[in-house]
Parts: sequence; structure tokens; C-alpha cells
Amino acid sequence: MLRFAVPLLAALVTAAPAYAEPAVPQPDTACTTDLTGTATLPFGRSLPLICQDQRWQAATAPTDPIDRWVSFGPVMALHGGGLRNPNLLPGAWTATPLEPDTRCSATQQTVVSAGVLAKPVTAEGAPGQPLSLQVLPSLFDIAMTGHCLWERKG
Repeated sequence: MLRFAVPLLAALVTAAPAYAEPAVPQPDTACTTDLTGTATLPFGRSLPLICQDQRWQAATAPTDPIDRWVSFGPVMALHGGGLRNPNLLPGAWTATPLEPDTRCSATQQTVVSAGVLAKPVTAEGAPGQPLSLQVLPSLFDIAMTGHCLWERKG
């Protein structure tokens, strides 16, 4: 039995540290002051949660487009001006990883004409590095991943 324990112990000691994905917030859970005014859209919700007064508060009606979003690892799917009540506006955006090994990624689809979507366009950052991207005009939807802070510039 001891001959199996030594290789297993060596593998555990040399393994890279693992980072768990952060918990996706729920309504009325805590958020930090640096995220004040930031929104997130957990899977299955149609309206965002917005960090206000250090709590994630559920929006009760569609909001104006928001310039700061935070994704928590799983896909956060938002829509742009190609649909009514867009979640965000086109333009220059930066995604900043909130964990050392996080990789921010965004896949966008735009509306070409009525009922026709362009092929998806993906931008992906290196682990732990900010990602700069252009959110496209006529955006239909965008899928953002990684534990990242997404901010519209200008």
C-alpha cells in the first residue's frame, strides 16, 4: 500500500493550484463596493442583477443599456441593438480578469438583415490578461465567459 502512496503524494505536491469558479450571485446577496452600478445576468434570468448598496438587487423592468458587467465563469448571454431593450451598446470594451488564471472570452453575432445573422466572431484573452474588443454594431447577442469585469470605454 505504501508504494502507491508515495507517487500519489508526489503528484499532489507538484500539481498546479486549482481555482474554483466563483459563486454566481443571487438576488439580495452581497457584492463589493468596487462593483457598485455593475450588472450581471445569471443563466435563466431575463432581467439583470445590479450591485447597489453592497447587495445584488434584481431589476424589475428592462433597464437602459449598462456599461459595466461582471461575468462569473459560466456563459453570460446579453443582447445588443439588434433586439429591443439592448443590454449593452456597441463600441470599445475591455474585459479584466478578476482571478489570476481567468481567461475572458466573448462570442458575438450581428444582424445582417431581417432574420439573418452573421457568423459568430470570437475574441479571447490570455489567462490573467485584459481583453480589448469591439462590441459590434447591430449586435444580436454576445456570450461572455470567465470571471471578468466588462467595461465600455468612452
